[in-house]
Amino acid sequence: MGKVKTEHIKRLAQELMLRFPDKFSSNFDDNKHAVDALTRGATTKVRNQVAGYITHTISLTQAGSPSETVETETPA
Repeated sequence: MGKVKTEHIKRLAQELMLRFPDKFSSNFDDNKHAVDALTRGATTKVRNQVAGYITHTISLTQAGSPSETVETETPA
């Protein structure tokens, strides 16, 4: 199916990246262990999808690509 992720995966990944920005990097294995430690009851498939989405998003951010970057909320 390619790179299509469900809203649940995207929402969970974005929430984790907002709450714990220093826990994630562009390394999938490190992200997989971090997601496993931070979530309860997530299946292996969901954990891997979230870790993959986080890895992909961080890699795009580091490369400077404007597509699919995580939008952070700015306090008003």
